[in-house]
Amino acid sequence: MDIAIVGASGYAGAELYRLAAGHPDLDVVLATAGTHAGDPIATHVPGLAALVGDAVYAPTAAIEDAEVETVFIALPHGQSQAIVPGLLDRGVRVVDLGADFRLRAATSYATWYGHEHGVPDLLARAVYGLVERHRDELPGAQLVASPGCYPTASILALGPFVDAGLVESGPMVVNALSGTSGAGRSASERLQFSRLAGNAEAYGLLTHRHTPEMEQELGMSLLFTPHLVPVSRGMLVTAYARVRDVHVDPIALLREAYANDPFVVVVDDPPALKDAVGSNLCFVSARVDTRTGWLVAMSAIDNLIKGAAGQAIQAWNVATGIDEVTGLPRAGVTP
Repeated sequence: MDIAIVGASGYAGAELYRLAAGHPDLDVVLATAGTHAGDPIATHVPGLAALVGDAVYAPTAAIEDAEVETVFIALPHGQSQAIVPGLLDRGVRVVDLGADFRLRAATSYATWYGHEHGVPDLLARAVYGLVERHRDELPGAQLVASPGCYPTASILALGPFVDAGLVESGPMVVNALSGTSGAGRSASERLQFSRLAGNAEAYGLLTHRHTPEMEQELGMSLLFTPHLVPVSRGMLVTAYARVRDVHVDPIALLREAYANDPFVVVVDDPPALKDAVGSNLCFVSARVDTRTGWLVAMSAIDNLIKGAAGQAIQAWNVATGIDEVTGLPRAGVTP
């Protein structure tokens, strides 16, 4: 199936290209970029050299005439809205890795992203692409909103406990560590080696834009604090919620909840950040502290695969009726 990748020069877009190249049903016929239009892909992303030959990035506008069946969009928030309506009108399936169609309410988008949504009527058509929780809605979907990396790890850790009615309605707490690739390729002071190396820092306090995404999917308020750590990729989430029953077996509950999910691995010991790196897996575990009455739920993912490109392909597989695991790695890279 012929596909296009819009925003293929970013980390998520490049990872999408890499995974798509190994997928038996995907053929990348167009890869676009903004400022890098006209540049050789192999020069910008040397790791793709053997796949792309002398191909160059096309300008973003090339998508208007592209003869493809699916377009994957990996652009910053606010930019997909100008592209998606025309693609849907042409009958092209869209998988958006950005934030533009994740929130159901246009008012929430305006509050958290700082500007009005340009095509609010399309929000109701988008299916949230977290397969483990929306698998039944995805078959045939024409517009898939692929989740953010932090929400993916957090929702998969907490979701089964919320579904079972085991956590109290008060705010949950989510602390997360992320590799630097989650910040994208743009240069910034906090990504400079001299600041980043041997360091860890919180950011986005009280205002991180993934917060409403998590609250929407979990149906509860939460306090979210992300942290940047000096690794290139990987994500580790530790989340807390008050439980109604301290005698619940959290591991058994997770095993039952994810018994039929090929990309979720339930482990007895706390997952490590590197466990999932290189794969589309999410490792989850949990404990209940009988002394304090708190649930501690943990998860680890590769932020660029299960948190972005791999998850987008997983959702596309389900949307098009292909085996969910097709073309996606189920083993991490060790060491």
